[in-house]
Amino acid sequence: MRNWRTHIELIAAVLSGILIIIAYLLETSGVASLSIFTYLLAFGIGGYAKAKYGLKKTLEDRKPNVELLMVLAAIGASIIGYWTEGAILIFIFSLSGALETYTVNKSRQELSALMKIQPEEAWLLKGNETTRVGISTLKPGDKLVVKPGERIPADGKLVKGHTVVDESTISGESIPVSKDVPDYLFASTVNLSGAITMEMTKPNSETLVQKIIDLVQSAQSEKPPSQQFVERFEGNYVNVVLVVFALMLFLPHYLFNWDWNTTFYRAILLLVVASPCALVASIMPATLAAISNGAKSGIIFKGGVHLENLSAVRAIAFDKTGTLTRGKPQVTDFVLREGLDSTAIMEKIAGIEKQSNHPLAKAITEYITSQKIEPLANLQITDVPGNGLKSIIQGEEIKIGKPAFAGEDEAEAFHGGLLTRLANEGKTVTFVRDSQGIAAAIALKDTIRDNTKSTIHELQKAGIFCIMLTGDNEKTAKAIAEESGVDAYVGGCMPGDKVKELKKLITDYEFVAMTGDGINDAPALATATTGIAMGEGTDVALETADVILMKNDLSRIAYSIRLARKMEKVVKQNMYFSVGVIIVLVFLNFMQSITIPYGVIGHEGSTILVILNGLRMLNRKV
Repeated sequence: MRNWRTHIELIAAVLSGILIIIAYLLETSGVASLSIFTYLLAFGIGGYAKAKYGLKKTLEDRKPNVELLMVLAAIGASIIGYWTEGAILIFIFSLSGALETYTVNKSRQELSALMKIQPEEAWLLKGNETTRVGISTLKPGDKLVVKPGERIPADGKLVKGHTVVDESTISGESIPVSKDVPDYLFASTVNLSGAITMEMTKPNSETLVQKIIDLVQSAQSEKPPSQQFVERFEGNYVNVVLVVFALMLFLPHYLFNWDWNTTFYRAILLLVVASPCALVASIMPATLAAISNGAKSGIIFKGGVHLENLSAVRAIAFDKTGTLTRGKPQVTDFVLREGLDSTAIMEKIAGIEKQSNHPLAKAITEYITSQKIEPLANLQITDVPGNGLKSIIQGEEIKIGKPAFAGEDEAEAFHGGLLTRLANEGKTVTFVRDSQGIAAAIALKDTIRDNTKSTIHELQKAGIFCIMLTGDNEKTAKAIAEESGVDAYVGGCMPGDKVKELKKLITDYEFVAMTGDGINDAPALATATTGIAMGEGTDVALETADVILMKNDLSRIAYSIRLARKMEKVVKQNMYFSVGVIIVLVFLNFMQSITIPYGVIGHEGSTILVILNGLRMLNRKV
C-alpha cells in the first residue's frame, strides 16, 4: 500500500495517457460524445493534483503560478475544440511533476536508509548479566554487549574485546575498520567479527548517525539563493505572461488582421510555451541530488547555499593539528647512546612514561610496546611540571623530558647536534638521562595524513590557493607546510589571528573555505564563506561548519568541490536551455509556425530533460 501511494502521481499520469489514447480512438471512430467524456476523465485524473496545488498556492500566496497557467492553457485549448492537445498538455505536465517527485524521493533514499538501520534494542550489561532493552531506555555510562553481525546500538568507546566494524553507513567507505580498546564506535555501524563490550558516551539524540539525519533533513528543506531568486522571478514572470495573454486575446486581431480563432489559439499557446516550468525545475532537483550524492560519499552539506558557495571557492585555509595532520604525536626517531643496552633502557623509559597522561608520554609508550618490549612495573615517579618525569630505578636516577631538564648543553651536543637537526624538521625532542649522561633522544611529530599531500595537489590543480593556519611555532609550521605542499602558511595563530587571516583571504579571493576540527577553529569556520569540519572534530566545530567530512578524509574536500562545481554547471545548463526553449517557442508562436501539440512537446519536454539532467548528480563518480 505504501509503495502504491509513493507512486500515485506517476500512476495518475500513466492512466491519463491511456485515457487520452482511448479518447483519440473514439474521436476518430466518430463517437464524439464518449470521446469528450473520456478526455474530461483524462483531464481530471492527470491534472487533479497539479490543479489542486496551483489553486491552493494561488489563494495562499495571492498570486498566480505556473500550475495555474497550465490549467488555464488546457481549459482554453478544450474551449476552442483542441481536446487532444489540451489533454496531452495535462498528461506531460503531470508526468514531469511525477518525475520531479521521484527526484525528491530518490534524493532522500539515503536518509530513509539511515533511519531504517537504527537499532531499536540493545544488550545491556549489568554485573555478569545481559538484558535486552529498548534503545530509548539507555543513558551515557551504560555498558552494552554487541554480538557479531549486530548493529552497534549507540555511540561509545570499546572497553573489552577486538573486532572489525563496517562503517560504510556513516563514512561511505566500504572497507571495514579494525577496532581495539579504547577506539570509538558509532551507532548503526555493523560489528562484523568478535563479541565486544562498549560504554555508551552519548544519548541517542546526539549520536553521529542522528546528527547526519538531522543535517540532511535540514539541508533538503533549505533552498539555495538561486532557487529563491527563480521562485521570486516566477511570481513576477507569471503576472507578465497573464497580462500579455490578456492583450493577445484581442490585439493581434486588430494589429495583424488575425481572425478571432487564430488570435485565441495563439493566446492559449502562449500560456503553454511561455510558462517557466523548466526554469523552475532547473535548480532544486539537481541540488537535492547533489546533497544525496554527498551523503552517500561521507559528506554532509547543511544546505544548497553551501554547495553554491563551495563551487565558487578560490582559496582554502587549513588548520594543522587534526586536519592536515593526524592530531596526535608519533615517534619518528629513537636515538640511543652508543654501547647502551636498548632493551633495558626502553623498559625503564616505558615504565616511567606509561604512568603519565601526557600525549608525548603516551606516544613513547605505544612506540616501545609496539617493539614487543614490556614496561617495568610499579615504578615510583616524580612529575616535574613543565619539564618532565624522573624516577629512581635500582639506585639510578632516570630523567625524561625537555633538553634543559636532561642537561641542555649535553642535549645539544648529543650525536653531533642532533637536537638542532630534528628541531629544524619540526619535531619535538625528548631526552632521557641516566647516571652516565644523555642516554637517548626521542623525536616526535604530529605526522601528516596519508592523503594530505595528494589532496593539496589536487586542489591546487583545480586553481585553489591552499594556506595553513596553525598555532605552532615557526619551525614546526614550516616543516609541515613543506611536507604537505601548501602554497603558504602562517604560524603562531591564535583563534583571533585565524579570523584576521580569513578576512584577508576573503578580501583577496572573495569565496574562501576554512577546514578545521577544534573549538579554536570555530570562529574561523564561522568567518569563512564555507566552513568545513572534520567529522571526528569537536561538537562546536561540527555545529559551526557548513560542510562536514564524516571520516576525517581530506580527499572528500576535493570531491565536494568537484561535486559543487558539477552541480553549478548542470544548473547553468538547465537555466540556459530552459530560457532558450521559451524564447524560441514564443517567437515561433508569434510567427504562427508552431501548433499546440508541438508547443506542448517543446515546453514540457524541456522540463523533463531539465529534471533528468539534474538527476545526473546522483552519480557517485564526479
